[in-house]
Amino acid sequence: MPDQRNILVVTADSLAPRMAGPAIRAFEMAKALSAVANVKLASTVHSSLTHPDFEIFDASSIGLRESEQWADVIVFQGHLLATHKWLKDSEKIIVADIYDPMHLEQLEQGKDRSWSDRVSLGLDVVTVLNDQILRADFMVCASDKQRDFWMGQLAGMGRINPATYDQDASLRSLLDVVPFGLDATPPVQRRHAIKGTIPGISAEDKVILWGGGIYNWFDPLTLIRAVAELHKRRPNVRLFFLGVKHPNPNVPTMQMSYDAQNLAKELGLLGSVVFFNEGWVPYDERADYILDADVGVSTHLDHLETAFSFRTRILDYLWGSLPIVSTAGDTFAEIIEHHELGRVVAPQDVAGLESALESVLFDDVEHAATVDRVKSFAATMTWERVLQPLVTYCLTGERAPDLARKMILAGLDKQISLQTRVDGLEQSFSWRITAPVRAVTGLFRRFRG
Repeated sequence: MPDQRNILVVTADSLAPRMAGPAIRAFEMAKALSAVANVKLASTVHSSLTHPDFEIFDASSIGLRESEQWADVIVFQGHLLATHKWLKDSEKIIVADIYDPMHLEQLEQGKDRSWSDRVSLGLDVVTVLNDQILRADFMVCASDKQRDFWMGQLAGMGRINPATYDQDASLRSLLDVVPFGLDATPPVQRRHAIKGTIPGISAEDKVILWGGGIYNWFDPLTLIRAVAELHKRRPNVRLFFLGVKHPNPNVPTMQMSYDAQNLAKELGLLGSVVFFNEGWVPYDERADYILDADVGVSTHLDHLETAFSFRTRILDYLWGSLPIVSTAGDTFAEIIEHHELGRVVAPQDVAGLESALESVLFDDVEHAATVDRVKSFAATMTWERVLQPLVTYCLTGERAPDLARKMILAGLDKQISLQTRVDGLEQSFSWRITAPVRAVTGLFRRFRG
């Protein structure tokens, strides 16, 4: 395909049969792009996957320099520019996938660390994200609410300027929405992975599925307490946590995971009512688990991370036509309520969560009607649909006008600072880029002191 663009997709997550959200997202991006371009998919930590339509490789062993030279467009997520600083100077089109507001997650993830560690880690993550914002020619996030959030950060970093505005006053050519998607092919169950298979869960039991990892910003404790109360009246209810140990060895087991298992044990529910899958389900086998469940659940705490999150596990619930019970406060809670895809309850409301689960699980009429609505809505969230803005940009997009102009001027005379140029755009743009960075760095230095 010599006339097509070469696109390199890079993730810092493990590409293997057992994959977490970031790797799944990168893999699906590569699949969609491979239909219209030459694609390579790389992991900077580990890769053992293959695909007939594109090359997948382990960049931790062979690096990225050769592939950077090959690529016309580089799509990445995570800490790539921090670990491969030379990419900042690449003249290739760079797309940053900022669907994960890592600096908000870090506020919760680092709570058990010392104050100095929390401040240091916070600064590191903010620096990583700011580097992406400053260098990316195009960015994608997970929702319109997230986009509003990121637009503020882009404005503060100087990326909303006359050059980008004059090119496209909507700024969609700089930052657009690409949610997590789902497979357009309906799931097929090849075996029962939970019901009648897990000791303690029979074929007749009602299964509540927690479809992913247990992280510090989630609230499995309220859920376990609600299930404990519901079990007193409905002895055939079961709660199954799909994943405990993250497939990426760089992601540690978080305190909330230990707390959830300890609570289930304290309440006498572990292994009889509440179950934890100690491993991680292979991506190609997840349908066997999803289709053994009766409802999908997502519970979280009331904090900043929740407000701008996009819970990727809910896409699997939609794919499997599962009614959803969720805590209020995030983007999906609004979708669930608006489209009547299940029930939404207040954070840490044990009684409300218990009631919602009982209604969805045991009211056959409500359950069937909700399943039909979930099926209809799921058709709007396929990977083919949600990835369209990314695919379009990768095929037709060019360097961001502000970055391209800066690079041209720097190439003409590297000895002249952009701040001193007569043209008002370059003069103001350089100041707007550097001033916020200096201000944030100085603030964190004072905290460290």
